[in-house]
Amino acid sequence: MSIRNEPWPEGTPCWVDHASTDQKAAIAFYSALFGWEVQDTGEAFGHYGMATLRGQLVGGVGEQPPEQPTPPAWTTYLASNDVDKTCEAITAAGGTVVMPAMDVGASGRMAIAQDPTGAYFGVWQAGEVIGSTLVNEPGGVVWNECRSRDPQRALDFYTAVFGYKYTKMADEQYWTIDGAGPGNTIGGIGVIEPGVPAEVPAHWMTYFSVADADQTVATATSSGGTVQMDPFDTPFGRLAVLTDPQGAVFSVAGTIADVAQS
Repeated sequence: MSIRNEPWPEGTPCWVDHASTDQKAAIAFYSALFGWEVQDTGEAFGHYGMATLRGQLVGGVGEQPPEQPTPPAWTTYLASNDVDKTCEAITAAGGTVVMPAMDVGASGRMAIAQDPTGAYFGVWQAGEVIGSTLVNEPGGVVWNECRSRDPQRALDFYTAVFGYKYTKMADEQYWTIDGAGPGNTIGGIGVIEPGVPAEVPAHWMTYFSVADADQTVATATSSGGTVQMDPFDTPFGRLAVLTDPQGAVFSVAGTIADVAQS
């Protein structure tokens, strides 16, 4: 399913946004890459940009507050039926609530947290905005995964907070997250592979669907992006890892039909 109008189930990746040091440049880069149109939400919401495709929401692009400078990054938000209770569960399971629960007008309620292995993520409780309404199509999010140097601790944490169950992939330290019902895989948790520089922290990675991974890489590099990992074939499609001109890392996927959000 590509279009969704109902709130996402608890624990499902439901939104991504880009924390930018130059919002205008970030919007230009991703609009050229994915064909987005970005709507300014106005001064009351810090001119946060809502990215759309065919009138459907796919993600957000915001400007970092000058008093809170952090490296530009994509943040994955996990759906919650009650953000305040989820924050309590995060703390009880050894995580840290970095930004306490707060209302975002009538759109919903959110918080930002860090798991015990260091990965940051958001929590979103739907109001008028459920999160992404278009996924699994070129220009939209197709996959989200947590990469950690202590995957077992991450597995235990997300189970305690969101009730996750997992299926381990053979011969790999990688687990798919099983949603409600058979065949409903909603994301993954895996180890940071040996050889990755020690300064790379645990993180949630966002994958965007594209029609052609090689062409997308060419477009990104011509627009000032850099390649972290050249396009390569997998059983789930042709993947590549990129860094945008501001330093935020993201992945693109030619096809991941077998494991797409549902």
